[in-house]
Formats: sequence, C-alpha cells, structure tokens
Amino acid sequence: MKNQFAELLEFCTEYWQLRGITQDESWESFYQRVLDNFVRFAEQLYCLYGQRAEFGFQVATIIENLFYAYKQRPAYLKKRDEQFPVESSWYLSQNMIGAVAYVDRFAESFKGIQERVPYLQELGITYLHVMPFYKSPEKENDGGYAVSSYRETDPKLGTIHDVQELSKVLLDRGIVLVADFIFNHTSDEHEWALKAKAGNKTFEQFYWTFANYEEVQEYQVYLRDIFPEVRKGSFTYCKELGKWVWTTFHSYQWDLRYENPAVFNAMVQEMLAIANNGISVLRLDAVAFTWKRKGTSCENLPEAHTLIQAFRTAAKIVAPSLLFKSEAIVHPAEIAKYIDREECQLSYNPLLMAELWEACATKEVRLLVHSLRKHFHIPEGCAWVNYIRCHDDIGWTFADEDAAELGINGYDHRKFLNEFYMGLFPGSFSRGVSFQYNPQTGDRRICGTAASLAGVELALEHGNGYDLDRAVRRLLMLYGIIYAVSGIPLVYLGDELAALNDYSYEQDPHRCSDTRWVHRPRWLEQHYNDRHTITTLAGKVFTTFCMYGRIRKAHDIFGTGELEILDSEHPSILALRKQNGNTILFVIANFSEHNVSMPAWRFHNHTGGKSGRDLLTGKLLGDGEELMLESCGIVWLLYGA
Repeated sequence: MKNQFAELLEFCTEYWQLRGITQDESWESFYQRVLDNFVRFAEQLYCLYGQRAEFGFQVATIIENLFYAYKQRPAYLKKRDEQFPVESSWYLSQNMIGAVAYVDRFAESFKGIQERVPYLQELGITYLHVMPFYKSPEKENDGGYAVSSYRETDPKLGTIHDVQELSKVLLDRGIVLVADFIFNHTSDEHEWALKAKAGNKTFEQFYWTFANYEEVQEYQVYLRDIFPEVRKGSFTYCKELGKWVWTTFHSYQWDLRYENPAVFNAMVQEMLAIANNGISVLRLDAVAFTWKRKGTSCENLPEAHTLIQAFRTAAKIVAPSLLFKSEAIVHPAEIAKYIDREECQLSYNPLLMAELWEACATKEVRLLVHSLRKHFHIPEGCAWVNYIRCHDDIGWTFADEDAAELGINGYDHRKFLNEFYMGLFPGSFSRGVSFQYNPQTGDRRICGTAASLAGVELALEHGNGYDLDRAVRRLLMLYGIIYAVSGIPLVYLGDELAALNDYSYEQDPHRCSDTRWVHRPRWLEQHYNDRHTITTLAGKVFTTFCMYGRIRKAHDIFGTGELEILDSEHPSILALRKQNGNTILFVIANFSEHNVSMPAWRFHNHTGGKSGRDLLTGKLLGDGEELMLESCGIVWLLYGA
C-alpha cells in the first residue's frame, strides 16, 4: 500500500509542477507538512474514494487547494500554529473555561461582543463559542444551522472582517474563538443548491437526490425522524429538480453527498476559510449523519469517522493548531468512537449532562455513577466539554443496557424524566418545555434554562424562600460538578445570571414552533447590573461562577489527573476523586432534599489521614470530624496542597 502511495505522491508532484505552484515561495514549508502527513491522508482518501478511476487527480487537486488555504492563512495564525499545535495539549489546562451564546442575543453584533470582553474576563472565560453566524435564510434557518454561505455572515451581526477583528481581540485577552463547522448539510439557498435547482448537474451531484420514490423508501425504512413534530421522513420533494432530496433535519437543509469527492474537496476549502478567520476550535455539527449507506440507519457508519479523520489531516497540514469538537448525541458507546487525537480532540459530554439532571429528579446517583464508571474515560490527549445545557434540547441519552443492569426500564424512566421536567410529575420543581414529541415512539426531549429546570422559576412563582434557596443551590451544584471534573466546563451565557425561560418566542411566527428558543435568552441588563450585589439572585449566582473559575485556575489538579468514581455509601451522594502526585481532590455533591452528614474518615482513608480543606468555603476537615452537606450542596475537598 505504501509503495502505491509513493507512486501517488510522484504523480501528484508532477501535477503540481505542471500547475506551477511548486515555484511559489510558500511551497517549501507547505510541502514539508504534506510529506509528513501524505501517507495518512492518502489512506483516508483511498478508503473513501479509492475505487474511482480519477482518484490520483482528486488527491492532487485537494492538496493543491490546501496550498491556497495555507497561503491565505494570516501570519498571526501561522505563529499560533507553531506555538500551540494540537500535540502541545494546550486545551487540557485547568485555565480552560468555556462559554457559548448567540451573537445577537448576547451582544447584538460582533462589535458588541468586543465591548463585553471585560465581562467574559470577569467570568474567567478562555473559550468562547459563538453560535452559527453565517449567512442563512432570513426566516426559518434552524437557529443558523441552515447555512447559505460559509464565507459571509448574517449582515445583522456584522461582517467577516468583524469576525477576524473579534478573534484578534479575544486572543490578545487569552480567549480562543470557537465556531461551528456545519458539514452534513447546507441551506437550500446555498449557491450550490441554487445551481442544482437551475439544472447544473455538477452541483446536483453535491446532494442526495432521487427521481424514484421507491428508492427513497428503501432508505427511509431504516431512518429515524429527528424533528417528528415538524414532518415525517428524511426526504423532501423539490419541484425545481423534479426529484426527492435527502433532508435529515429540516426540509430546507439539504444533505451533502460525501460519496462524491468533489464535495469533500469543496467542503475542506470552506472549513479552512472558516479557520483562517481566526477560529481556534471547530464544533463539528451532526457528525453521526454524514455518510449514507442503504440498508443501515445512516448514523455512525465507519466512513463517517474516516471522513472526519480526513478533515483532521487536512487541518494538520494547513492549520496545525485547529481543534475539532464532536457533536454526537448518540449512544454513549458511539460517542466515544469520535474521540481521538487524530479525529476529534474534544467532545460534548451529553451523557453527563443528561444524567446530572436524572440524578436531580430521582435524588439518587446510582445511574450517574454507573454510567460515569463505564463511559467517562477517553483517550489521552483528549477532553470532554462538560455542560449543563446548550442551545439544543436535553435528550435522555443514557444507554438502556446500563439502566437495565440496575433494574431500570429505560423507556419508562425516560417517560418519568420527561414528565418530571415538564412539571407534570407530583413534587417536580421544574419548568421545562417539551420538544419534538413523537407519538409513535413516545420519545420527546426537554427545553429550559438551567435555572428554570433547577426550580428557580417555580420557587419565584410560589414565593417560597426555602425552595428558592435550594433551587439556587441545585443550579450551583450542577455547575460546581462540571467545573471540577476532567474536561472543559461550558457555560451557556445567561445561566451565570440565573436567566429564566423566555416565553416571548411564542409570539414570533418564525420561532413559535421551536421550543428551544425558550432557553436562548437575550442579554439581561438588570441582571448584569445586579451581578456584584450578593443579596440579589443574579449576584449570588454570578459571584459563585466567578469563584469557581478563580479556584479552578489556581489549582493544576482541575486540569490533570484521572477521575475516579467512588462509592459514597449513600444513595444521594456523588463522590469523585482526582489525584496528581501528592495532591488529591474530592468533589462531593448531595442530590437529596435533605442535609447529609458523612464521617471524614471515608475520605481520609484515601489520603493517609491528612486534613482536607473545602476550596469553596475555606473550612478545614479533620479526621474525626463530620462532613456536613446541605441539600443540593457541594464541596471541593483538597488534600496535600
């Protein structure tokens, strides 16, 4: 195989010489990176396209386009590539604290974000994910995930130049910019789709189109509905084409056909154009759906992994500091397959998110503990992005087989959790909203801000001070866990000010059918003004978030050490342990409605009898003492430092 690729490299080199690009002054440094990665890249592309007669030409053309992207990469980013390649593992530091928001809802524009950088610094943010800001259809656009142009922005937010300036400002302040790479589909208003509709067969082949509805049905029988309240099936009839188009998500989002190497060639150029705007991390959207094969669910196919790896190698050649983060809301075992230094170095952790909420509802940690032991470990050099909520919904992504091992029926348990978080179950504290109910399967997901899901909204409605205190502690406990465990904590901006559900979306004709807008709040000016007043709700929550960030950054152990899940010997107590040399950290959280007392010796046995200190309160805990945990309380016990 390697001899075959040696011949391929020789062919490519002759092609590049004929094209005249080898005479360019930038060629030598670029070509060395090509040589370092050629065999890996060729193997990946061969797995996807090796059966094609024009394979050699495709490889040569793809790499030629990588060279043009390399030439266009700004000098400050090339310097960053040298200082912070992926191999440096800069993203594993305890200094990494993430935030995510829509540009318009947080600050109205890119320039508005620049003005709010001091606020981000107050929170300790070093990683800012701005939700899709690309040009998209004016009305329905799936929250920006229907892209009409990767090279243009939504004009209401500013320009691509503004994005580039924002990136420089953020990097100067120690904050990396994160953006979405939406590569499973484009909007049906994208230039490629418009050309396809106009009769251009080259661009029609960029998408999955079918003249025969019987063939559509042969695929459809294995597929699931992603948005069942919107429509049934994964295909949309296009009258301009006179054909059916594969549309996994919405009818206006056309799935790209990666079987066609021209699609990879085009999309790798779009990816690098995004990166060259100053993006340090790409969130790879909908990774599970990118490759299709008849007779399968068309999710998590082996070629989907090879495709990402090929994108990764292309980035390694042009932008070695660029990180990939996977968005795979699938079975826990499948999530893990996307996490690798040569694929996605970062990954969302939807299982931890879902099971933290599950433990809040049940007041028990057994499923959470069981799943963490089975699924939390990932390869060295990679990191989870841990979150309580995001722009999307909460789906109960625990594995049915994991639940069954504890005697829990997965279907019934999801039904209970949905009813609980919609506030329908007796004793529920939540004000969540249903998302995409499927009457055929009984499946649905939940939307809501962290504060509303944690009980703050209900407590404020009822005016019960004790319930409000506990709801706030519940919110802070959840974030206290994700700030402390291994990985990057991610704050959905608004949560740090205890933002409640925003029901105004119900009056917007373009958003009223998408309940996810309930938890995408606009900037809260009054909450912002109250953030330093500890007697206000916003002030208490904001001050605690800031404290979490300061403590995390002050101690290396938050960025290092393997996470060990302990047996707390109490059904409601989560006990986690991290060790780095002689330094040991315990994260202990109480999910029950009652205060719990635990003997200190349970932790001292792991530390040689030393005294510990709660980093959150400064209190010391000696060997003979009791550890007192409030209802929904959390401690970070540090030993040996």
